[in-house]
Amino acid sequence: MRTLTKIASAAMVSIAMVTGTVAFAQDITIAVVPKVAVPFFDDCNTGAQEAATALGVKYQWVVPQNTQGATQVKIVEDLISRNVSGIAISVNEPKSVEGIIKQAMDAGIKVVTFDSDSANSGRSLYIGTINKQAGVTMGNSMAEALGGKGKIAIVTGQLGASNLNERIDGVKEALAAFPDIEIVATEGTEDDLAKAVSVTEALLRGNPDLSGIFGMSQVGGPAVAKVLAQKEFADRKGVIKVFAFDDLPDTIQGVKDGYINGIMVQRPVTMGRLAVESLVAQIKGEAGELADIDTGVTVVNADNLGSYTK
Repeated sequence: MRTLTKIASAAMVSIAMVTGTVAFAQDITIAVVPKVAVPFFDDCNTGAQEAATALGVKYQWVVPQNTQGATQVKIVEDLISRNVSGIAISVNEPKSVEGIIKQAMDAGIKVVTFDSDSANSGRSLYIGTINKQAGVTMGNSMAEALGGKGKIAIVTGQLGASNLNERIDGVKEALAAFPDIEIVATEGTEDDLAKAVSVTEALLRGNPDLSGIFGMSQVGGPAVAKVLAQKEFADRKGVIKVFAFDDLPDTIQGVKDGYINGIMVQRPVTMGRLAVESLVAQIKGEAGELADIDTGVTVVNADNLGSYTK
């Protein structure tokens, strides 16, 4: 009888422990803040949601209406007031969010950055592409396509975005070995496709001898493909070498149609998943030693378009 009582008691303790774990997980709320509403971040959302569901935690996807740093500051202020447990943020303007991220951390909220960092904010770690190295890869790809000479332009997104500027730094580092390649312009688009199309049109009209274009943010590739498909610029197809970031449907189609030579494909689903998993582990005290996580890139072109994996 005593043995049965002990077994029953042990079972009750075990059930209580499991129930407590579930209850604790349900008390955790993770908020993920992208830069803005664009398809790249839909993939991040997919990975983050899947992780939150698997871990049994509450999940919020909070999308800024624009790419201004002040907008993300207000979002994080609101999340602090709502006492969320963890925040993952892809930063538009690194300096602008330093104070608010520190404030969140001081309030006991775990914060990670993904895709775009604010390295001096006190965040626990960064998850995403090591952008400077991705830029080096991109620069070398362009140099090879151009045979080491020509005039090129950079079409970027938000001019203050650290991840994009790190990519540009990497491109410049790679091209330093090719003195006959000249960067003639760097134009921002605020990650707006219509503006990117307009910027690209102006670049082609103003630089009839342009040999290459880098699309640093996800709107760059689709914008260049749309412009080169116009009758006005039909003779520039294949002449201008184009390298872009992110495998959006329009960018992939640009490769298929011969407007884009190569894509630096990131791993946004992985970024979202790892961001949520890391935050939950930190909140539970199970994270161990923290270090930035490089999710890597794959160079995708016409040869491997049907076989690459994220």
